[in-house]
Amino acid sequence: MEIQDIISSGLLELYAAGIASETETRQVEEWVALYPEVAAELKEIMIGIETYATANAVEPSASVKEIIFARINSSEIGRVIPIQPGGDNEFQQIGSYPYWKMVAAASVLFLIGSIALNVVTYNKFSNANQNLAVLRETVDSIQEKNIEMAADMNVVQSKYSMPVSLKGLEAAPDAAAKIFWMQNTGEVFIDPSNLPDAPAGKQYQLWAIVDGKPVNGGMILTSKKGDKYRIQKMKTFGKAEAFAVTLEPEKGNATPQGPMFVMGKI
Repeated sequence: MEIQDIISSGLLELYAAGIASETETRQVEEWVALYPEVAAELKEIMIGIETYATANAVEPSASVKEIIFARINSSEIGRVIPIQPGGDNEFQQIGSYPYWKMVAAASVLFLIGSIALNVVTYNKFSNANQNLAVLRETVDSIQEKNIEMAADMNVVQSKYSMPVSLKGLEAAPDAAAKIFWMQNTGEVFIDPSNLPDAPAGKQYQLWAIVDGKPVNGGMILTSKKGDKYRIQKMKTFGKAEAFAVTLEPEKGNATPQGPMFVMGKI
């Protein structure tokens, strides 16, 4: 268990308030013996509780003192029994403990317990908020992937989509990519998920062969947030004879300079 998890568990506050169970008490004492950070945190908590209790101590009202002395004055004066040394007389002294101090002490204990409970509740609420934030991020990520997948399916399933398979060449025989050319609009989409990862400082570039000459089709992204990048839109071509992909510097080139990885004719 991490030290921060121990500090945020709320058990230190329960221990300091004196309301921890026997098991929790043993656990806290083990932590204190093992981790100086936990011992320091417990000390700070105890100082804080003591300071709070002192600052919020409840003084009894003046009427309490009057009531106590009124009861003493109205009590019957008992018979005095002399004490004989070595005698058989038994002497019992009946002391009076100011009950208002007991009430005040009980109030302080209740206050400390309330503080500890609030701390535990706050920690649980804080952890719940953190878990909720993680859950929301997960849901947002799933929704984003669903939207991207729906967009990909629209491209693939469109009645105007003409798929063009790009096969690996000598530079990468196992590489592959697929072009989806929209015959009604001339839009071009590429699925580069079967291209190898580009080396550092390099990026794939798409070329359309138009009238026998390569025309820049744009730079290709092969990864997004650690995942393989799926279908992405490239530059639009009204006509093309073939498509090819080369490996170029990240900013690309006006004409193909790097090795050609895949190519496919329409």
